[in-house]
Amino acid sequence: MGAFILSCRKQAVGTAAALIILLSATGASALLALFRYEDQAQRHCPDDVVVWLDFKKSKYYLRNQKLYGGGSAGSYVCLKEARRGYYRRSLLGLR
Repeated sequence: MGAFILSCRKQAVGTAAALIILLSATGASALLALFRYEDQAQRHCPDDVVVWLDFKKSKYYLRNQKLYGGGSAGSYVCLKEARRGYYRRSLLGLR
């Protein structure tokens, strides 16, 4: 039983640390509504464009770009929120 509790505590500490790192690395991401799926983001902002936000590069990608929806360190967000969070549009990968 003690090993199980210790394992749960380690997992909780790891999750909390990852969240803190993610928030500090992205700066303004605490102001953004992040979504795992594109349709969730579209429901959140029906009158806005959904973009893929790359946390590592601090850039966002439009649907017609190659890196849209790619990578594990990103999320779908609304374009207006991404701009408000000072993320830049990537000019690479335009089709």
